[in-house]
Amino acid sequence: MEEWVRPLGKRTKNPAVVNTVCTRGTGLQKHFRYPSRFLLSSVLQRSLLAPMVWILMTLLDGKCFICAFSMNVDPKYFTGIPNSTGLELIKIMAKVPCKEDVIFKNSSFRKAVSRYVRCYSQAIGWSILLFFIFLGAVGRVLKPCFNHATFLQTRYWSNYLDIEQKLFDETCVLHARDFARKCVVQFFESMREDVTVRMPLSSAFRLSTIHNEYEEEEDEHLHGITRHDQVDHLLQTWYECKPELDVTRMAYKPKVCITWEDINGKALFSEV
Repeated sequence: MEEWVRPLGKRTKNPAVVNTVCTRGTGLQKHFRYPSRFLLSSVLQRSLLAPMVWILMTLLDGKCFICAFSMNVDPKYFTGIPNSTGLELIKIMAKVPCKEDVIFKNSSFRKAVSRYVRCYSQAIGWSILLFFIFLGAVGRVLKPCFNHATFLQTRYWSNYLDIEQKLFDETCVLHARDFARKCVVQFFESMREDVTVRMPLSSAFRLSTIHNEYEEEEDEHLHGITRHDQVDHLLQTWYECKPELDVTRMAYKPKVCITWEDINGKALFSEV
């Protein structure tokens, strides 16, 4: 749904995630705007896994089933029933889940009813489990009948969207941390006093180098975005106009080569 409702921007909506496979006609590419059956099945499997496990465990245990349906059991099929009729008998059947009740003292009636209802509960649980096993087996058998390349494309781009969002969140955390540090340091700058430190030239050069490297690393995280309105504009741009999926500019990014020369202009060594 996020991919479907987002603004188009520079990146077209991913047909592998939003739509089914597009077919090629006579020189034209026709897009069919139907939900992807692969993505739908994946979402259903992930969302139903946890609740179905809990439901199956509950049915196989049977205690909840006993509490819910003990009053629906006909007591005439069991021996040892207390001498009660009408409303009193309904109350007795409702107390079947209660083991310590004095009504069932020295009586096998409660255990018989509980065992009877639990058998029904376990039968339903095993039936659902076997149905899902059969459904999964049929799905595995029929899977090669569909376009496997389309399935791989859908899975790849679905994973890409998840990873892209995680990386964006991590980058936002780094940026927010450096942004907050800058704001806090600026707030407390008035509390700091200027200190003059005298040291040898080599030590001063090394200290300034470390300080400059730290500032460059921090500025690299900030990416030149240092104001509230710039951050808001960046986040709005990311939502409305995501970058297109093209990494060729990064693959062919030119490298800077620094050549060290002596006084006479002779190259000593180079580094990238």
